[in-house]
Amino acid sequence: MDSDELGHFLRTRRDALHPEDVGLPVRARRRTAGLRREDVAELSGMSADYYARLERGAGPQPSPQMAAALARGLRLSLDERDHLFRLAGHGAPERALRSQHISPGLMRVLDRLDDTPAQIMGPLGETLAQTRLATALLGDETHFTGPARSAVHRWFTDPAARRLYPAEDHAHHGRVHVALLRTVLAQHGPQSAAARLAQNLTGLSEEFTELWQEHQVGLSYTDRKRFLHPEVGPLELYCQFLLDPDRTHSLLIFTATPGSESHEKLALLATLGTQQFAQ
Repeated sequence: MDSDELGHFLRTRRDALHPEDVGLPVRARRRTAGLRREDVAELSGMSADYYARLERGAGPQPSPQMAAALARGLRLSLDERDHLFRLAGHGAPERALRSQHISPGLMRVLDRLDDTPAQIMGPLGETLAQTRLATALLGDETHFTGPARSAVHRWFTDPAARRLYPAEDHAHHGRVHVALLRTVLAQHGPQSAAARLAQNLTGLSEEFTELWQEHQVGLSYTDRKRFLHPEVGPLELYCQFLLDPDRTHSLLIFTATPGSESHEKLALLATLGTQQFAQ
């Protein structure tokens, strides 16, 4: 780890960003350029003190997970992310890890959707980033580790993953999860993470195993999705996926018909925030 060079790199990238670049409100003119240290710390999910020590070259070596969070918070390109990893003493991430890196352009789109439930998804249903309102609607889906990062894995192994959805919709959700996993496996091959996930779930879930043996493909969610939120009750939202072909990521956006009851409930949810949401 090159502490001094890491600190200098972090400072230069922070100085190059402005609040509007990351979806923050524009502040009154300040004497220093760029974001504040507190801004980067919040965007990266770490304490301001920890980030400040890294910039001063006095902090401990960040873990690969922490380095990835810094890259995301500073909106680094893939090459810049690799450089950050080398400075932190980890070497460039392997391709499997690099697929979790969100392009700066897609992050800029998400930054401008703060008043909308939206999140960036990986190929196996990993939630990589969420807006504030998406967290209020769905809970924090970015904190999972290991196989549980995948929404497919959680659906078949964790009953809590189904609580937000009406029971009569569960069978359809399960079939779609399995069909989408088959599509990813076909794209990435028998040695891929998708294949390992399917093998793992075959040993864990009888329901998954039965659906997997049906070999269904081509299924997808309808444009409308029903939720049972613990605070605001039933919602019916439209789901739209925007693909980033260069990174195999998708931007998932939830909207409600203007003037509808669900639209009013989303507005209420924005007011309530995330404090009352119990996952």
